[in-house]
Amino acid sequence: MISGFERRVSRDVGIAPTLSVGATPTSRLKKHKKPNPHSKDLRKGRHSEPNQIYHITTITEDRNPVFKNFRMARNLILLLKNEQQLGRASTLAFVVMPDHLHWLMQLTGKADLSQIIQSVKTLSAKQFGQPFWAVGFYDHALRKEEDILAIARYIVANPLRAGLVKRIGDYPHWDAQWLQ
Repeated sequence: MISGFERRVSRDVGIAPTLSVGATPTSRLKKHKKPNPHSKDLRKGRHSEPNQIYHITTITEDRNPVFKNFRMARNLILLLKNEQQLGRASTLAFVVMPDHLHWLMQLTGKADLSQIIQSVKTLSAKQFGQPFWAVGFYDHALRKEEDILAIARYIVANPLRAGLVKRIGDYPHWDAQWLQ
């Protein structure tokens, strides 16, 4: 007989519920690597401040190119836009690369930076059917004297520098508010 827990795990993780001798519900789940012992260092000094502009970078586990899948990249973009619709973050620019995300955003609501990133990562992993993000993320709070447009240009030019396209306009997974 399949337990409620097994049915829930099967549905959430996308595996078929099967019975095998000696198997427990959790023994069939993907084993994840232990987090990098220095990943906690990414949080040192992290301070969320309303209306602050941040450049966020987050990568997939083992730099797996999850976002080569067009649908996965577009789903991630919809989640970024959803944060804006919820009034939690305003997207200034972004690029979804095959194995990472650059997001220039401004906090606009009561949620803090970590909550927003956790939400985007969790919801995108649920859409994919399994976790794929590396633990943590990098953030850079922009100072008033930093040139926001130069940082946005750096972000959207990422596919060009990586040799994925010859022209920035040929890459489908980027946007910047200055183009609208």
